[in-house]
Amino acid sequence: MTVTGVEALSEAEVASFRMLHGRVVDTVETALRGKRAVVELVAVAMFAGGHVLLEDVPGTGKTTLARSLAAAVGGSSRRVQFTPDLLPSDVTGTSIYDPQSGEIRFRAGPVFSNVVLADEINRAAAKTQSALLEVMEEHTVTVDGVGHTVPDPFIVIATQNPIDLDGTYRLPEAQLDRFLLRTTIGYPDGEHEVDVLRPGSGAGAVSAVATVTSPEEVAAQTRALYRLHVAEPILRYVRAVGAATRDDHRLRLGASTRSLRGLVRCVQAYAAAQGRHYVVPNDVQRLVTPVLAHRLMLTREAMLAGETREGVLDDVLARVEVPRPTSA
Repeated sequence: MTVTGVEALSEAEVASFRMLHGRVVDTVETALRGKRAVVELVAVAMFAGGHVLLEDVPGTGKTTLARSLAAAVGGSSRRVQFTPDLLPSDVTGTSIYDPQSGEIRFRAGPVFSNVVLADEINRAAAKTQSALLEVMEEHTVTVDGVGHTVPDPFIVIATQNPIDLDGTYRLPEAQLDRFLLRTTIGYPDGEHEVDVLRPGSGAGAVSAVATVTSPEEVAAQTRALYRLHVAEPILRYVRAVGAATRDDHRLRLGASTRSLRGLVRCVQAYAAAQGRHYVVPNDVQRLVTPVLAHRLMLTREAMLAGETREGVLDDVLARVEVPRPTSA
């Protein structure tokens, strides 16, 4: 079996990836208790080579999740607290004069890390958000006409608080589209919250998170996942879902081709994490909302009627014909 002329991912390679994905999720869970489904989703985004937007109220563990993932991967990580006075050069870096050598040198900014935590990203001005945009899409920073490549792997995990809107700047659609998926953490259930409250439980202790892989292994697995088989009916199903969002009268902006490509990358990683070397329709249905919802725009009439993007996607999935599961 081949994928675009390249040998497809073998069952042994899938089993190896599943073990790695499980190790990452298990170790992150030592710090973020009771949120395995969210951790699995963020790990899928990382192995799919994309960026994540965590949107939730304060105190639910957004920063803990990002920092724990960085610790588990074992690569370099930096945290940037976004504020209204943050400059683009504070994020990407700038050229400085070295008096000893008499040369102009590039001083790299915090984006030159494997995992970048952009905390409260919606508090930065538009020009700073735009500076981050190029890096997220191109994995390159251009200063004085010279391109500088960020490390591989490279993932931006951004957080924002949807409740406190004072002093914030709304993320434009162009930047939202750069995030492979958006998710929320939410409050833990009763038993896990009691566990978090228990003195000495270790919950939230990022320093205790073990390193279970390396940036090189993550990058290699990300490249390998392109070879996981996606059958033609699944691709047509993904396309049909996207086309249905564009035709829905409640949306003034449907799913772009780029977002559908991102969905395919995610379902490849998700299928491999389940131990399968092929994708089934349930994989698409599981990931449609976190991958597509934040990229859609409701019409004014739909918003006034109380519609939600998630509800529209549920309706779309209900009316688009589902292909028969296939492993070939």
